[in-house]
Amino acid sequence: MITLILVILVISLLILVHEWGHFYSARKLGVKVEEFGFGFPPKILSRVKNGVRYSLNLFPFGGFVKIYGEHGEGESDFQSFVSRPAWQRFTILAAGVFMNFMLAWVFFSIGSTLGIPKISGDAADGIPVSIIGISQNSPAEATGLRFGDKILEMRAKDLSLRIESEKDVRDFVDAYLGEEITLFIKSGDEIKELKAVPRVSFPEGEGPLGIALARLSLEKTPWYLAPYEGVKTLWRSVAITVGGLWMILAELFSEGKVTADVSGPVGIFFFADDTRALGIAYFLQFVGMLSVNLAILNFLPIPALDGGRVLFLAIEKLKGRRVRPEVENFIHTLGFAFLILLMVLVTYRDVVRIM
Repeated sequence: MITLILVILVISLLILVHEWGHFYSARKLGVKVEEFGFGFPPKILSRVKNGVRYSLNLFPFGGFVKIYGEHGEGESDFQSFVSRPAWQRFTILAAGVFMNFMLAWVFFSIGSTLGIPKISGDAADGIPVSIIGISQNSPAEATGLRFGDKILEMRAKDLSLRIESEKDVRDFVDAYLGEEITLFIKSGDEIKELKAVPRVSFPEGEGPLGIALARLSLEKTPWYLAPYEGVKTLWRSVAITVGGLWMILAELFSEGKVTADVSGPVGIFFFADDTRALGIAYFLQFVGMLSVNLAILNFLPIPALDGGRVLFLAIEKLKGRRVRPEVENFIHTLGFAFLILLMVLVTYRDVVRIM
């Protein structure tokens, strides 16, 4: 329940910050903002201040901003979005993406002062061995092991071993293939005793238990260097996200399918649950990555997204005239329907994967 509440709050924060970017830039440029909504309708209550209606809505998933003229109305009105030069419309559209990047930078900067997760290579530093990956349909998954669990000790019928390195785990498991072993695990602040049977036969690259191991430590940055470290982490996150999207698109066009893991709301919930168990520093890094992903995905040239609207601005500059508002709105509606369908399919895939 705590994780679910956190996910709702995080997603709401990312969307609200994004929408506030549109709101602020529009107001600064003198474009009329009709409404800034917290959550999504139906409306619970609202009030008008300085010409803007601020509303509180029933469903607490982010919010929205209604800008006068964004659908083509008021072309001769200076307060209308559609009446403004292309550079001003681009600024308003891009402001949401910019704010998501800034939010990610803030989270990365704060996280760097608390400690950035780092894989330690020193076997004698006393850092426990942690699980950083669990294969599907593996003994580890069946026995209830989770990402971030620390392996403290392993026992079999004739041996007990305190774990000091990844090699200790591998050697112990290899010695008891097909036999029941007991793992003493630290999961958060709780010590658990779990039993598993290492597989004799297993898929290549998974191992008998189906786990990936590392010893994780936190590398802290002095507060005065945190903003610089946040910029570096932001840049790496953008590069990773863009690279991942490029690989997915290349695979889709070359092979007609996507083999990479793509997660929707259900997947985000489980990622959040895993990172929350590892501590606040890990969770902040996760939220920062979510903000980067939202920014980049939203700026893709897909109708209904900000990037799709920027695409129509580019077409307008090339043609020397606007695409008719009714045509553009219809294409954006189709794009929105496509995105809803895609979200349903990704969510279905997430649910099937965990069942």
